[in-house]
Amino acid sequence: MNNVSQENQKTGQQSTEQTAYVAPYVEIEATDSGYVLYAEMPGVNREGIEITVEEGNLIVAGHRQPLAVSGEPLHRETRQLDFRRVYELDPSIDANKISARIEQGILTVNLPKAENLNPRRIALD
Repeated sequence: MNNVSQENQKTGQQSTEQTAYVAPYVEIEATDSGYVLYAEMPGVNREGIEITVEEGNLIVAGHRQPLAVSGEPLHRETRQLDFRRVYELDPSIDANKISARIEQGILTVNLPKAENLNPRRIALD
């Protein structure tokens, strides 16, 4: 899987919409059956996650809920921007079987290989 930093780089089109996103920290593991992507998305709940597959790209987005602050913030080290990351999918991934879940701010996306690409042992007759 290759990281695609911006969708518009592929097409060469300029975006008229000025939306800022922050890329989540991500780890990707290869398994015998495919890949597993882990993305840190603090402040994002189940309703704020959007995962889509378009034109061979996996698009992962997370909308943060604003923090309730009782006073005036004096110092903030975190940005309140939404998360977004785009990956080019390996052709061996079965896009119809992609699954995901989020627990305690960690999004886990399972990217299984297509069944016909998995190695199998052939028994002799």
